[in-house]
Amino acid sequence: MNYLRTGVLLAALTALFMGIGFLLGGEGGMIIALLVAAGMNLFAWWGSDRMVLRIYRAQPVGKGHSLHGIVETLSRNAGLPVPKVYIIENDQPNAFATGRNPQNASVAATTGLLRMLTATEVSGVMAHELAHVRNRDTLIMTITATFAGAISMLANFALFFRGGRNNPLGFVGVLLVMILAPLAAALVQMAISRTREYEADRIGAEICGHPLWLAGALRKMAHGAAAIDNPQAEDNPATAHMFIVNPLHAHRIDGLFSTHPPIGERIQRLREMAGETAPQTRGPWD
Repeated sequence: MNYLRTGVLLAALTALFMGIGFLLGGEGGMIIALLVAAGMNLFAWWGSDRMVLRIYRAQPVGKGHSLHGIVETLSRNAGLPVPKVYIIENDQPNAFATGRNPQNASVAATTGLLRMLTATEVSGVMAHELAHVRNRDTLIMTITATFAGAISMLANFALFFRGGRNNPLGFVGVLLVMILAPLAAALVQMAISRTREYEADRIGAEICGHPLWLAGALRKMAHGAAAIDNPQAEDNPATAHMFIVNPLHAHRIDGLFSTHPPIGERIQRLREMAGETAPQTRGPWD
């Protein structure tokens, strides 16, 4: 089912990419876009995880690092190969997983996360990321980031094609591309169901064995993400959906398009898993 979902999303993104090429350059532009999209499909399948790690300047850590030890223990609990472990120099507490399959997966955490969270809370976060790996969510996350970034890039070049004779809609078509293409990243994020995060929370809690570890981590991370900038994420918003909590400060005004479920709801579900039945409380992150 995950491979089917990936295929459908790839087809939709390819069609959108080709449509923009047609608006900018007519049939010739569409053919060029098709060829580029074919190459991007191949690249996204094999190399987009490395690209995302480069964007965030992630640095690998070895077995001697405490984070690697946590991931190694959780991987055994999950029945997974131990992924490559990276650290991102960023004060915002956050994390993500990437890779086309469990055998080629990577997990990354920011230095802010390691400073602000306890060891048990870090375990809850890493268990969530390993749940994405086990569900093979990481492939679709990296592919969508690759295509959404490319679609947004096309919008930046739209004005250069405004006078092209092959443009079937002329200046109107260019305006449509300039207005609609930057929204493509948000639309792509919407294509990834919020249930993906809920499911990763549930399975992650099972992997670490303590739902409240992740619940406590989410509360701290939500406060941190709201107060601390993530410059790389702001510059590459198409990758925002990969993180465990939304790294963009702008998410307060675009909740309708966010793929991240409300933090309060996620915490409540985890508390229910732990057997707590206290009524849900809303925080400043909601």
